Amino acid sequence: MSEALAGRSAIVTGAGDGIGRGVARRFAAEGARVLVAELNPETGERVAGELAEEFGADARFFPTDVTDRDQVEAMVAFCADLWGSVDVLVNNAWGAGTVGRVENKTDEQLARGFAMGYYGPFWAMRAAFPHMKRQGWGRVINMCSLNGVNAHMGTLEYNSAKEALRTLTRTAAREWAPTGVVVNAICPGAKSAAFHRMAAEHPEIEAAADRANPMGRLGDPETDIAPVAVFLASEGARYLTGNTLFVDGGSHVNGVAWTPDLDGEQ
Repeated sequence: MSEALAGRSAIVTGAGDGIGRGVARRFAAEGARVLVAELNPETGERVAGELAEEFGADARFFPTDVTDRDQVEAMVAFCADLWGSVDVLVNNAWGAGTVGRVENKTDEQLARGFAMGYYGPFWAMRAAFPHMKRQGWGRVINMCSLNGVNAHMGTLEYNSAKEALRTLTRTAAREWAPTGVVVNAICPGAKSAAFHRMAAEHPEIEAAADRANPMGRLGDPETDIAPVAVFLASEGARYLTGNTLFVDGGSHVNGVAWTPDLDGEQ
């Protein structure tokens, strides 16, 4: 590894598994100090241990429910107090979605989706920005989704929250551009933790998703998605802001013909 992130302090939410774990591992391999912000203490502690053991990283677990503003703000404060800086923030956590028709979605489902997919990242960005502005350097990476861009069926709360997050990304990028803080989004095409949970309930999804991808497979979180996050977190991305990078094997080019069978869902 090149140690592109040597000396940097990074927060990765939802780092206990899936894409978050892949990003945390790659950041650690590149020399970053990593705060594993995770709701599940078992997986959070395990990943922090992995980073220390395998990469010699200074890695800590911080229990975080991103739907709780106080916990999100405490997460950022902990990073700043521990390492003296908040250099990189990766808003990745998700776990709120269900599959169902628009007309059957409830207010509670939508509220939960927005709390996790939009407000959590917003609170984290708002808390991290003063630290980044003060040092004249910062990187915010928001994990968004092709589901929202293409309006995939069955996942309204996820689609809506992720597209709102992309708008937040662009707005913050524009406002924060003079400060040295850059803000970008990744729309990953990968077998994330959320994907595996959905596939467990709907087994036909995994094979259909692989077939729909131009490369014939969904990506691996650590080897396909995380390297792009490393670039966005590095000095090399200093002039790149407000962008959405589709790290999806080409799925965004012509869209994805995603038509799950929702006829049985009432």
